[in-house]
Amino acid sequence: MIKKILSYFLPINIYQKKSEINKRLEVTWTNGQLVLDSENTNYSYGSLQRILRKGLHYIGFERVRKFENILVLGVAGGSVIKTLVDEIKFKGNITGVELDPNVLEIANTYFGLNQIPNLKIVNEDAFEFVLKAKEKYDLIIIDIFQDTKMPNFLFESFFIDRINLLLKVNGFILFNTMTLNKKDKERNVAYRSRFNDDYSIRMYPKVEDHNELFTIKRLK
Repeated sequence: MIKKILSYFLPINIYQKKSEINKRLEVTWTNGQLVLDSENTNYSYGSLQRILRKGLHYIGFERVRKFENILVLGVAGGSVIKTLVDEIKFKGNITGVELDPNVLEIANTYFGLNQIPNLKIVNEDAFEFVLKAKEKYDLIIIDIFQDTKMPNFLFESFFIDRINLLLKVNGFILFNTMTLNKKDKERNVAYRSRFNDDYSIRMYPKVEDHNELFTIKRLK
């Protein structure tokens, strides 16, 4: 409790761990809240939770609450899952896919991710999971970073087509991207062009400075 109070004045780091995938992971009390950070960016809670909460708000909390199956690619500390369960009161099934076992250990120990009853966690590469998956989802949240970098496969046609195949009609994709330079912005424009008239796509730039959100609805 004392650390929580003091964190309103100065961030207090309580745990650090090296990771082959994410280099360095830190759990810190900041402004009365526990957050998970990598070396250069927020991974869960803090600004990232605000970003994805905005994306869910764009889709509509009431609509999300009625979904049956949600897929989260890139779990980290589980802040978007906590938003779904605690704020939106989503009661359906959530499948979370996370590559880094160190992240999952932190998520369970410090953020109670393993206490969520309607959540199934898969420790696997998102590309491999999507390649093998057969279940259809109402909402697919893509939030995959290695520090400030995004894997190239997220923007390649094969992965996009597989994601679209897993999405139900009238379902949504919520894709969180980072745009640090002109090349990143051009990459996102190219990504948007890959969707035909079967999809309704919106871009929300400058969400928390360097993040750009996509909401994509499958129409048919």
